[in-house]
Amino acid sequence: MAWFLGLGIAGVVLLALSLVLDGVLEGLLDGIPVVGGVLDGLLSLPVIAGFLSMLGLSGAIVLGTTGLGAAGATVAGVPAGVLTGWFAYRFSRALMRDSSGAAPCDADLIGVSALVVTAIPADGYGEVLVRRAGQPVKLAAKSPFAVARGAEVWVEQALSQSAVSVRPVER
Repeated sequence: MAWFLGLGIAGVVLLALSLVLDGVLEGLLDGIPVVGGVLDGLLSLPVIAGFLSMLGLSGAIVLGTTGLGAAGATVAGVPAGVLTGWFAYRFSRALMRDSSGAAPCDADLIGVSALVVTAIPADGYGEVLVRRAGQPVKLAAKSPFAVARGAEVWVEQALSQSAVSVRPVER
C-alpha cells in the first residue's frame, strides 16, 4: 500500500509544483519527440500528475478495502488514472482555446467620454482620464480650444498610444 500512497502523493506534489512554478517544469518534457502532434498536450505535467495521483490513490483504496492485492489495485488504478489524465488534458485544452476577445486598440477610444484632469491650453497638451477596456487610463490630450480641469470632453482622434485629440462636450 505504501507504493500506491507514494504514487498518489507524488502526483499531488507534482501537480502543486506545476501550478506554483507555472510552466517552468514543462521544459522537462520538451525533449520527448511528438509524432505528428499526436501526443501534444498529453505529456503535460498536469496530465501526468493527474494520472499518477489517481493511479496511486485509487490503487491504495482498492488495496486497503479488498483482498485483490497489488495486481488488482493496479488493474483498478490504471483506468482511473487514464480517465483523470484525459479530463486534465481536455480541461487544459479548453482553457487554452478560451479567448477573451480582441485586445483594445486606439480606435476604441474615438467617441468615448473623458474627464480633464490637467487643464488643456489652446493648441497645447493636458491630461484626460478615459476608460479603456473598463480600466481608467490617463492620457495626454490636445484640443484646439482651452479646456478647464474637471470638464467633460469627447475623444475625437487617437494621436498615439498615449495621446488623444479631444473636444469639449456641448450641452
